[in-house]
Amino acid sequence: MNQKPLKILEPMKYYWVYFLISLSIIIPGSYSLIRYGLRPSIDFTGGSNIVWQLQGELKSEDLAAAVSSVGAVIKEQNLEGNKLSITTSPLEADAYQKLRADSRIVDVKITELEYQTVGPSLGSELIRKTIYGVSLSALLIMLYVAYRFKDLRYGISAILAMLHDSLVLLGTFSLLGHFAGVEVDTLFVTAVLTILSFSVHDTIVVYDRIRELKKHYGYLEFEDIINRAVVETMGRSLNNSLTIIFMLLSMYLLGGESIRYFILALLVGTISGTYSSTFTAAPILVFWHKFSSRKKLK
Repeated sequence: MNQKPLKILEPMKYYWVYFLISLSIIIPGSYSLIRYGLRPSIDFTGGSNIVWQLQGELKSEDLAAAVSSVGAVIKEQNLEGNKLSITTSPLEADAYQKLRADSRIVDVKITELEYQTVGPSLGSELIRKTIYGVSLSALLIMLYVAYRFKDLRYGISAILAMLHDSLVLLGTFSLLGHFAGVEVDTLFVTAVLTILSFSVHDTIVVYDRIRELKKHYGYLEFEDIINRAVVETMGRSLNNSLTIIFMLLSMYLLGGESIRYFILALLVGTISGTYSSTFTAAPILVFWHKFSSRKKLK
């Protein structure tokens, strides 16, 4: 005969507080996302990215005229010390060589640090494939979780937790793009997909514990089972996540500039995913159960 488990903490008693915390983070980011959107890099818009190290003065008007003479336009330029970063419309290799040989530029000693070009067709194809990939992943994850736990509520709740993490991450980078000029590129897409898989994995750990407790303590209220599952898995989840967070913090502080915002995206997503698996996915199940129970009583 099963013995009644000892009374434990009841974190799900305050499930509405967790919803309010999530909304307080998601709403500003969603507003920024709707109003300002994301700041796409040339990976999505198409164009050329050029970084030169200058020894001598290169006037902005001379640079603009030289770029214009090869059939391109400057979208953005930034000079930090003697390092000049330029983003232009697509500039093919032969046009780029003509630019380097232009009389208005050739007298300035230039060391090329970076030159890359992405065509506009490749950028639009990347956007389309990204949307298809994320949508297909979400559908397959929902079906898998629903099948594994024999209840569609689990699958939908896991997807809502994923949506929570997506909005937190997209909203954060929308704000960074608007106020700090941070762009999103293919590495950002990689970070988003990585975080979604991390979020679902952490959520499944909680759901799996709920399923096991239902087998042994099925006579308990559903909310009590979730409380116990959350408390029992919280330590493991925090320990795993803190290990990842410390590693990402080290990489963010000590890593190169080229991966800084990729690491930041992983860091924001890991924190959000750790929170959502316990304080979004589980509370959604509690809310859904309470709503269904009240509906049956009417």
